[in-house]
Amino acid sequence: MIRTATLADLDRLVAIEEQAFTTDRFSRRTFRYLITKANASLQVYELEGEVHGYVILLFNTGISLSRIYSIAVDSARIGQGIGLQLMQAAEQITLQHNCIALRLEVRADNAKAITLYKKLGYKQFAISHDYYEDHVAALRFEKSLTPHFKPDIARVPYYQQTLDFTCGPAALMMAMHALDPSLEQTRELELRLWRESTTIFMTSGHGGCGPYGMALAAARRGFEVELYISVAGTLFIDSVRSEEKKEVMRLVQDDMLNELTHYPVKIQYTPLSVDALQSKFDEGGILIVLISLYRIYKAKIPHWVVVTGFDENYVYAHDPYTEPDGERSAVDCVNMPIPKKDFARMSRYGRSGQKAVLIIKPSKTRN
Repeated sequence: MIRTATLADLDRLVAIEEQAFTTDRFSRRTFRYLITKANASLQVYELEGEVHGYVILLFNTGISLSRIYSIAVDSARIGQGIGLQLMQAAEQITLQHNCIALRLEVRADNAKAITLYKKLGYKQFAISHDYYEDHVAALRFEKSLTPHFKPDIARVPYYQQTLDFTCGPAALMMAMHALDPSLEQTRELELRLWRESTTIFMTSGHGGCGPYGMALAAARRGFEVELYISVAGTLFIDSVRSEEKKEVMRLVQDDMLNELTHYPVKIQYTPLSVDALQSKFDEGGILIVLISLYRIYKAKIPHWVVVTGFDENYVYAHDPYTEPDGERSAVDCVNMPIPKKDFARMSRYGRSGQKAVLIIKPSKTRN
């Protein structure tokens, strides 16, 4: 029988963990958190009153994607089909949470698990070198639980932002690299783009990057840029209270706009609907979209993502931000499926509902 774990299962969960893994073990405290607080589902396989295996699923608010965080079986029960039953249960629970895809990571040297995942229809889509504590690589697998959906996905190599305030540069790098693979995604470039694009001030921390600065940075590197903004005033200015900071943000934006007049950047002060975004994508542009993190993290923070594809019901996006505690890793942030209606709601920021979209295209004059 497979059922939801309770705190009464903690002793058996820890015992199975210690049998199954020599490194990267979950602690009793971690299991307690996963059972009581996390946006997760911890299922156990029980036989004759004793737990012999578990599977942990993580969910992301606003994203139709779940991830197998860990799966383990009592060493005395390996080979009895428990792992298969846990995987099948994980897929059913994923669908019950209105998620259309399930992802997982597995050690590159775990041949038995890899064979099982492939048998169940999982496809490898990435590899992370030096991932585990003992430096073994992780293979990343995905299975679409709604195979009738066939999204049109652009090949956009993923880049994880390295600082809390560099989502814009990370998104811009992904877009530019997708169009010009010779442009290397490095931390040096990430920081250089931030210096070129920052608004100086934003919210309570370091200044993030605005659409004008990012458009300017892309244009300087020879890319064609279209910019769609819903309002013509100073963006993000309501995120700070100080009049001095507001004045600095105005000066920075005006300076960027003045410099943009020297480049053939198309700027239109009109919002784009999700259908219009899909049309721009179909024309070959790589889309960088401003969203609010409120629907994902309940934080009123502006954020940039790269749209990588569409299907009938979903927008797919790369999110450069991952959580440091590992609950939301890079495996969750690549080609995230987001329902179109939810994406329309999250692709705005602030009380005025500011919208901004950069469309990056290769220049006709680039070699």
